[in-house]
Amino acid sequence: MARHTLPPARTGARPRTARAARLGLPPLLLLALLGSAACDAGDTPAAGPPGVNADAGEDDTAGGDDAANSVRPPCPFTATQVSELLGQPMKDEGNCAFGDGKGVASLTVTTASTLAGKATFDYEHEQAGKRYERVVDLDRGDQSYLAAKDVAGEAVLISDKGSYTLTLSSIGADVAGYERTLRRLLDAIPA
Repeated sequence: MARHTLPPARTGARPRTARAARLGLPPLLLLALLGSAACDAGDTPAAGPPGVNADAGEDDTAGGDDAANSVRPPCPFTATQVSELLGQPMKDEGNCAFGDGKGVASLTVTTASTLAGKATFDYEHEQAGKRYERVVDLDRGDQSYLAAKDVAGEAVLISDKGSYTLTLSSIGADVAGYERTLRRLLDAIPA
């Protein structure tokens, strides 16, 4: 019976991922090249232009013009306020996310600095036009719009107090209803 032996272990060799091995790149270099795209599983942009950290809501550039424009505001709502504004009981699920407790209705509010909001506004507006049936520009704050379809809605408000992106789903049954609800929510945010 033939005896099989393993080849001698390579010393000093770094382990490689299958993808990195195919590309001939060490894993850390591959991660550096892919950046946040390799780590961001959500569909919310995690990075803006150089110097603006959209996640932290702060301007990383030296000599920012207005410190107030680089501060990320807190969540503008409590579960009680959201329940009143939506006309149904909603629970605080953390990180400015609210749900009906059944996994159906939800409201998520993403906050960022004014600078970060302005940097991503045009892109978000363009994407809303692709995802929603109707997009309406509003005369509120520095920049704002709302977008709706029969099962979901989105609104963005940028003011000197910060940037707010509201995503609403399974609250209502038509575009007009989502528009009314989003306007009520936006009106409750100090601009």
